Amino acid sequence: MGALDGRVAIITGAGRGIGREHALLFAAEGAKVVVNDLGGAMDGSGDDRTPAQAVVEEIKAMGGEAIVNADDVSDWEGGQRLVNAAIEAFGDLHVLVNNAGILRDRVLVNMTEDEWDLVVKVHLKGHFVPTRWAAAYWREQTKAGREIKASVINTSSTSGLLGNPGQANYGAAKAGIGAFTVITAQELGRYGVRVNAIAPAARTRLTEATPGLGEVVKPPSDGSTFDLWDPANVSPLVAWLATEDCPATGKVYFVQGGRIALMTNWAMANRIEKDDRWTVDELNQAMVELDDPAPAEAGSAPGAD
Repeated sequence: MGALDGRVAIITGAGRGIGREHALLFAAEGAKVVVNDLGGAMDGSGDDRTPAQAVVEEIKAMGGEAIVNADDVSDWEGGQRLVNAAIEAFGDLHVLVNNAGILRDRVLVNMTEDEWDLVVKVHLKGHFVPTRWAAAYWREQTKAGREIKASVINTSSTSGLLGNPGQANYGAAKAGIGAFTVITAQELGRYGVRVNAIAPAARTRLTEATPGLGEVVKPPSDGSTFDLWDPANVSPLVAWLATEDCPATGKVYFVQGGRIALMTNWAMANRIEKDDRWTVDELNQAMVELDDPAPAEAGSAPGAD
């Protein structure tokens, strides 16, 4: 018995890297998989169905069930076709893993409009569109009286959650995905849908091209050493989040090697407070307390009542 027996899953960007590892593990755990990938280059250009087809063939060789889908996840009609493909091929849909992504790194002062727009489109809109159509399907199933135990797993990044110079477009999209995860979890729980996200650290075409990471992510020279950057390390967490009875929702998890950490969204820390409007002069003295490592007590700022 696999952890995902009977589950139907769509995995976007599943032709290579982390998405490929997700697809293979999901199939090994009993899921029926829609392997979605445009097969483009790292910057989003080009079109090659070969990687996705190769993943499907691997799954079939191990006795699993899978189909290829090449729809653009950031295209409105394409997203609907993707969801419909799963339902038409396997009769249902239980899991959506939003993983597809590209890079067009550039420091802000040199970034073009196209470089911004395309990265935000593929990542942020590419999460919204499939999720929207999958959610519509699950809502209709709920209205028809079915009990739904569905799961959406999004892919964020520390480049957005913590910041990384040279990736304003990518980081902004990935931070948006973190917020998208929290909000959609709040909205879709009523339909039996859980929504979570991962912020993975693994060796992929994207991380190999990220400034400062190219050398770091290389496999260890000693084959007996645990490969911290192996993308397959990420997939067990995603598979767990996809299981029918997983309790988590609205969470974002960092995952690398054997380490999993819960990421927290924006939260209030130090504060200054008074029972009146601040003046600029008062703030000039009081704002320094917000940067103090020791939390300020309410009402303790200069000028506070």
